[in-house]
Amino acid sequence: MSNRDVVSTQSPTSKHKAALIVRRKCAAVVMAASLLGATPLLVNSAYAALPLFGSQPDAQGAVPSLAPMLKQVNPAVVNIATYTTRSVADNPLLNDPFFRRFFNIPEHAPMQQRQQQRRAQAAGSGVVIDAKNGTVITNNHVVDGADEVKIILNDGRTFAAKVVGTDPEADIAVLHVDADKLSEIRVTDSDRLEVGDFVVAIGNPFGLGQTVTTGVVSALGRTGLGIEGYENFIQTDASINPGNSGGALVNLKGELVGINTAILAPSGGNVGIGFAIPINMVKVSVDQILKHGEVRRGQLGIIIQDLTPELADAFNLKSDSGVLVSEVQPGSAAEKAGIKAGDVVTEIDGKKMASAGQLRNEIGLRQIGDTVKVGLARDGGQKVLEVKIGGVEKQSAKKNQSVKIHKFLEGASLRNAKGDKGVVVDALEYGSPASRSGLREGDVIIGANRREVHNLDELQDAAKRSDSQLLLRIQRGNAALYLVIQ
Repeated sequence: MSNRDVVSTQSPTSKHKAALIVRRKCAAVVMAASLLGATPLLVNSAYAALPLFGSQPDAQGAVPSLAPMLKQVNPAVVNIATYTTRSVADNPLLNDPFFRRFFNIPEHAPMQQRQQQRRAQAAGSGVVIDAKNGTVITNNHVVDGADEVKIILNDGRTFAAKVVGTDPEADIAVLHVDADKLSEIRVTDSDRLEVGDFVVAIGNPFGLGQTVTTGVVSALGRTGLGIEGYENFIQTDASINPGNSGGALVNLKGELVGINTAILAPSGGNVGIGFAIPINMVKVSVDQILKHGEVRRGQLGIIIQDLTPELADAFNLKSDSGVLVSEVQPGSAAEKAGIKAGDVVTEIDGKKMASAGQLRNEIGLRQIGDTVKVGLARDGGQKVLEVKIGGVEKQSAKKNQSVKIHKFLEGASLRNAKGDKGVVVDALEYGSPASRSGLREGDVIIGANRREVHNLDELQDAAKRSDSQLLLRIQRGNAALYLVIQ
C-alpha cells in the first residue's frame, strides 16, 4: 500500500501528517508558481518538494507579488461619482385608483401635483490616459444623463470633470479634468492578447473604493451579446462588479489592455464572466472624440448576414466561412467599388471575417475616407476590391421626413422596400432617438402597433395609434422579431 493510500484510509501517524502537510503546501506553491508564470522545480520525493518560486522568500527576502506593478498603475485609475437631478411627483398616491375613490376624487379630475427635484448619485470608475492634458476615459453609461461628474483620485483629491464627448454605440466617454500631479497608464496593443493571459481588473465596485481583482482572459472577440452597438469584448474571470464600469483591465506589466464595461450576472453579482472593451477599439473612439467632439463612423453601404452551411450550399460555396452581402445600397461606397448582392466577404485587409458582427466592427471602427481591401468570394472565384469607406449622410433622414412618422423614429432614414414588402431602415443618425431604439441598419419594418405595414404611408398611419410607445415587427436577416420602443 502506498503512502498516499495510507494517508487517505488510516489515522495518520506523525510521519504521515508531516507528509500530508508537505503535499498540501506543495500544491499551494505549485499553484502560486503557475499563476505567476514560473516553472516549479520539484524534488522526486514522496514527502518533500522545493518550488523555484512560492511562499518562501528569495535571497533578498522578497516574495512574488503584484504590489510593485500596482503601485505604478493604481494612481491612474480613478473613482467617478455622478449626480443626476430627477423630477419626482409630490403625491404618487393620487395615481392609485383605489386612493382616489376612497377620498371621492373624480376619476377624470386633474391632479395638481408638484414636482420635487431629487438628486441621485451613482458610482463608477475611469482611467487617466493623458496626465498632461487631463484626459480620462470611462464608459458612456457611467456618465449618461449626469448633471455633475466628479473624479476622486487615489490620493483622495476630488475634482470636477467635464464630459468632452461620448460614443454610446461603443459605450465610451472621454472626460477632461483640470488637475496637477496626475498619473497616467501605459497603453498597449490589445490585439496581442491571447486566451489564458493573466489580467488584473482595477475599479470601484459597489462604491467601496479602489479594488484589485485578478484572473485570466477567458475568451476574445465576444459579439452578439446585445450590450452595445459595436461589440468585440474581452471576456475575463477577474471579478468585475457594479461600479467597476470604466475601470482598467491591465496585463501583468501594468499596461492597459481594456476598459471594464459589463458582467453576465443573473443574480446581479459576479459569477466569473465579465467583459471589457479592447483598448484598440477604445482608442479609435477616443481619437475621434478628441478631434471632432463626436465619433464619425465609416460604412460600406451593405446589408449583411452570417453565412450558414445552408446558404453556402445554395450559393455553391466550398466553405461556410465569411459574411453574405444580402443587399447593396444605391450610391454607397460598396456599389461604387463593385460589390454585389450575393458576394461573400471573406477578408478585410487580409483579416478573415467570420461573422457579420466582426465585419461591422472592422468597418465601423475605420475613419471615413480610409481605403480597405475587401476579399470576396463570387461565382466560385476569389476577388479583391479596394473600397473607400463612406459615411452616413445626416440629411438623408430628412428626405424621408421620418420625424413626422413618429417621434421615436426621428433620425432614421427610411424607404419603401421593393414590392411594398415593408419599410427598410437605411441609416440611423448618430445620437438620434432612432439610433437608441434598438433598430439596426438593414431592418425591415413589416408591422407597427399590431398592424401590417407595406410602405411608409401605412407605417405613418399605424404609428399614430400610440404616442407613448411604438410596437414594431421587424424582419432582421432570416428572423422576424418584435421591438417595443418607449
